[in-house]
Amino acid sequence: MKKIEIMGCGYIGLPTAVTFTLAGYTVCGFDINPAVVERLNNGQIHIVEPGLQDAMTQAMATGRLHFTTTPEPADVFIICVQTPHRDTPEGKRVSDMRFVESAARSVGGVLRAGNLCVLESTSPPYSTRLVESIVSEVSGLAPEEFMTAHCPERIIPGRMLIELRENDRIVGATRPESAEYAKEIYSPVVTKGTIRVTDDLTAEMCKLVENTFRDINIAYANELSKVCDRLGIDVFSLIQLANCHPRVNVHTPGVGVGGHCIAVDPWFIHEKFEDITPLIYQARLVNDSKPAWVADRIERDIAPGSTVAVLGMSFKANIDDIRESPSVELAKLLTQRGYQVLACEPFVRGDVAGFENHSLEEALAACDYAVVTLAHDPFKAAKDKIAAKPHFDCVGLLR
Repeated sequence: MKKIEIMGCGYIGLPTAVTFTLAGYTVCGFDINPAVVERLNNGQIHIVEPGLQDAMTQAMATGRLHFTTTPEPADVFIICVQTPHRDTPEGKRVSDMRFVESAARSVGGVLRAGNLCVLESTSPPYSTRLVESIVSEVSGLAPEEFMTAHCPERIIPGRMLIELRENDRIVGATRPESAEYAKEIYSPVVTKGTIRVTDDLTAEMCKLVENTFRDINIAYANELSKVCDRLGIDVFSLIQLANCHPRVNVHTPGVGVGGHCIAVDPWFIHEKFEDITPLIYQARLVNDSKPAWVADRIERDIAPGSTVAVLGMSFKANIDDIRESPSVELAKLLTQRGYQVLACEPFVRGDVAGFENHSLEEALAACDYAVVTLAHDPFKAAKDKIAAKPHFDCVGLLR
């Protein structure tokens, strides 16, 4: 079996490294964080994901998985680093490709002729070609002497190990032979899904389109929640009734949109095509403004100076990932408005986003008011206790 090197061992890279190992490959996980690498080499995961610790233990037991802070030669390199966005001095929101570029330079330092470099990180159009040019420059090899492809990750926290094996995958490249080789590499991993081959630009746009579709639909649901609040009706009951129609599927509103995909990817399309993507832009504004609307809604119920428990600080239920979390934004807004905020995030150990992390029992005992931002399982188990406090339910947990 060939040697695979995973560039970046975070929320996507680590489950990918474990899954490729269990599929029979020899795998090296590269990360620039020495503490993370040491922990992983000791067989301990550093993120919360169902089943991952057991899978990690199995993978390490094979003797075919190790982690390093120094890039090693391999047959295939898979880049799994983050691609955040940043604001320009002109006020535009654009992709921040520093991590991808750094990973590409690391690959270029050890890549040999005939190797394959796969970009999994969700990226704007032409990013695969950017990686190819960097690898070529650093390695001294012409692009024709190695292969580059894009295979965007399509997994969600809480189901990563399942979806790595069962979801369809898109593989694209500038040269058909590179895409076919990437398909061959992924085939032992994708045991139930179908691997579909296309060109690099289509593969890049596919992931962006998937998440932008969801962002736009969530924006519609979030606008509905505001309309229903003015009407004095329950938005969740309304959506449930509307979705009885066979051709309607309204999404669920919340406190906003977070995470490193849905809240970020639409900007990657908009930055390239500002003049023809007003809908994408407006959906982003709607979802980004929802935490402020929730703060306004809370202020109608209870005055600043009161103690508010923010129940849920991650961006999604039952995970520990707080990247782009609208709940964190809400907690900051409430603090700025003079409220005493008690953060409660049962899936994070220690402080969270600069807030002291309280248990649910502590938060409910000490708060004047509770705002439910996520349908965490521990919150579901305590619905009656939460409902006994003055509250605002962003996600319909207490219905």
